[in-house]
Amino acid sequence: MSSRGTKKLLQGLRTAGSAPAGWIGSGLASRYCRLTGELRSGSSRALSGSGSGRGSMNVFNREMKKRQKNWAAVLQDGHQYDYLRDEVGSRVADRVYDIARTFPLALDIGGGKSHIAEHLSKNVVERLFLTDISQQILKFQRQSEIPTQRVLADEEFLPFRENTFDLVLSSLTLHWINDLPGGLRQIHQVLKPDGVFIGAMVGGETLYELRCSLQLAEMEREGGFSPHVSPYTAVTDLGNLLGQAGFTMLTVVRTF
Repeated sequence: MSSRGTKKLLQGLRTAGSAPAGWIGSGLASRYCRLTGELRSGSSRALSGSGSGRGSMNVFNREMKKRQKNWAAVLQDGHQYDYLRDEVGSRVADRVYDIARTFPLALDIGGGKSHIAEHLSKNVVERLFLTDISQQILKFQRQSEIPTQRVLADEEFLPFRENTFDLVLSSLTLHWINDLPGGLRQIHQVLKPDGVFIGAMVGGETLYELRCSLQLAEMEREGGFSPHVSPYTAVTDLGNLLGQAGFTMLTVVRTF
């Protein structure tokens, strides 16, 4: 990258926090970011089965994702990188406490190292099934007073019967599945008629500045760009996807 391009890029990164959405570094980068924003919206429509008419499309290699999680699970200092999952897990647990009822049987999808369960008590959740695609992660057991059964399963294919669970939880895992509408429909199916689903996922303009800076740098060096950051579902689309899956009484909140 030329020194002039580097200077513009660094200036954009420093000021991105206070700049209007869609601006970073230069007007040229702004156009690139707006373009990729439209592409991401198009991807969301394709995943929801509208627009393209093709239904779901494979964006993520699930086998590779399993290898990544297995590798991360055995890192000696891996606990140092769990702070975000712990924080989001505690917030999901707080939402459970907001509901004045006890859940006899709950499911934690992609629960990993029990980032949600460690913040719950047996007075709220009596029994818990925890699933994850990584066998290595399932070996880690954090302290929890809730009787927990761990199941090796892909989030895209839930191995449970319909009308099984009173509560389904998910924290920072649904943004990595290929068929989000299908995944939400499966969650709705395994829930009992009066069941509750509480989930948290990465979405919207997460890592927007990083995405734009990578695109700007690659455009200047290569004359084109390829995606280096996962596509995320827009917050405005989540309500529609949940409604299409059969959920009612929806609440979608943007945090962080």
